[in-house]
Amino acid sequence: MTAPLAPAAAPQERGAATLPAPRPRRALRAFLRNPTALLGLALLGLVGLAALLAPLVYPDDPLGMVAQPFLWPGQDPAYPLGTDSLGRDVAAGVAHGARVSLLVGLAAAAVGLAAGVLVGAAAGYCGGRTDAALGRLIALFQTMPAFILLVVLVAIAQPSIPAITLAIGATSWPTVARLTRAEFRSLREKDFVTAARGLGYGPLRIVGAEILPNALPPIVVTASVMVASGILMESALSFMGLGDPNAVSWGSMIGSGREVLRSAWYLTAIPGLAIVVSVLALNLVGDGLNDALNPRLARER
Repeated sequence: MTAPLAPAAAPQERGAATLPAPRPRRALRAFLRNPTALLGLALLGLVGLAALLAPLVYPDDPLGMVAQPFLWPGQDPAYPLGTDSLGRDVAAGVAHGARVSLLVGLAAAAVGLAAGVLVGAAAGYCGGRTDAALGRLIALFQTMPAFILLVVLVAIAQPSIPAITLAIGATSWPTVARLTRAEFRSLREKDFVTAARGLGYGPLRIVGAEILPNALPPIVVTASVMVASGILMESALSFMGLGDPNAVSWGSMIGSGREVLRSAWYLTAIPGLAIVVSVLALNLVGDGLNDALNPRLARER
């Protein structure tokens, strides 16, 4: 008698060695192979580390007067970045300012993303009159100068970190809404969405489990840009005197140092450099995410 034939391998097992890696893993590998993205991530990590360690390294009030005014960087080892016109430690201000700037940038981006994704998803998926009405609402907000609207909102409310965060989020959501609307309109008629409808899935499940994950890559890239924009907007408000008076930020440090720009230029240069490094890091990370998540670039790789 002949020996029985061995059972055939399952299709997944036969092709397991040749199947491409899942998309998130490919995107992660592509991101980690991008040197500029890693540079941006490293710079952002340094800024985040400074923000986390600020209460430990500088436990005292960063607005407190602790030394002689106008100590230049390196003049006194106890104050490596010098002091300002009131004798406040510049290094403590930069470290605590990182906490405020990152907090406002991240929270404002979260507010803008939440509002933009909700409005854009509703417009793109529902279509018809809902799409037309929400599309006009998005266009209306986009016709308003964002920074002027931001100044008006903050001036009406009491200047504080929550008020500034909500105001920045309220001016940044239209960009996300327009992008999300376009993505949902292109995806709602795809075969996998039609199959989900045929299986009896409800609209919320289709939107949350089927369409939104496929629309996330461009939204994630936009989120990094929104964080950078939030940092710049908060700095501009603080520079104009519309920031939280009870919190130190990079913008307020630049604003207080502009009066002595010729004699003590370091008071504006040091926090300005912190803003440049943070925004540059976020832009580099955003470019790396775009290269990793863009399907056209992925096919080229």
